[in-house]
Amino acid sequence: MSDSSNYTPPKVWTWDSESGGKFSNINRPIAGPTHDKELPVGKHPLQLYSLGTPNGVKVTVLLEELLALGHEGAEYDAFLINIGEGSQFSSGFVDVNPNSKIPALLDQSTEPSTRVFESGAIMLYLAEKFGELIPVDPSERAECMSWLFWQMGSAPYLGGGFGHFYAYAPEKFEYPIDRFAMEVKRQLDVLDRNLSSRQYLCGDTYNISDIAVYSWYGNLVLHNIYDAEVFLDVASYENVIRWANQIEERPAVKRGRRVNRPWGPEEEQVPERHDASDIK
Repeated sequence: MSDSSNYTPPKVWTWDSESGGKFSNINRPIAGPTHDKELPVGKHPLQLYSLGTPNGVKVTVLLEELLALGHEGAEYDAFLINIGEGSQFSSGFVDVNPNSKIPALLDQSTEPSTRVFESGAIMLYLAEKFGELIPVDPSERAECMSWLFWQMGSAPYLGGGFGHFYAYAPEKFEYPIDRFAMEVKRQLDVLDRNLSSRQYLCGDTYNISDIAVYSWYGNLVLHNIYDAEVFLDVASYENVIRWANQIEERPAVKRGRRVNRPWGPEEEQVPERHDASDIK
């Protein structure tokens, strides 16, 4: 890896697979499978292939909310995709998500089966399929979509930007940490100002945008991801903390946060979910 103090970009970039960082062994500039392996298939209509990262939590929380509302068709098998081992590059996973990112969903209740990839698309698909947690009124729906897509556009600055350079890069680099910290704090301020006059992101009603944003920014202010709560002064965003705590008290959220989680205290781990009884 070049000395960051005098790095001059080459005329044409080439891949240095030894460039360092926590995920250097799985990051690569090409798509497609690295090995042949079919995905397992369970007994339920919905097959989820995921990991309990914020993007995975979005979907498992939504599925648990749908089940809590009585939708038997939302029963799901959640298979663990261990991205640290490169499971997302199997031929079976690439067939469901050509972008090789978790989560990916296969809906077997349709003929033929329907694949859905990208967490926001999965959330929208499920909310529309079951007619829940998404507004019907056009103006309210537009507000919900705006916050959902705000999250999809903003979180890469938090995770791939700030989180990577602050917590995972092989060295601490001042410029990217400062640049992305500024952006994340601006995002937190956007949320805090909005929530100063609203119970939930869109008003008085909880919907998929709350689930999506909570999974990233609620996790940030309540659970010290990236060990950055002091650095980012997350305690100063009181409205975000109030909102995140309110969401986290929901039984479906408590259940969904544990699915596809192979780390942390043993009692919080549910690496795979195939029945409601798997979450004790």
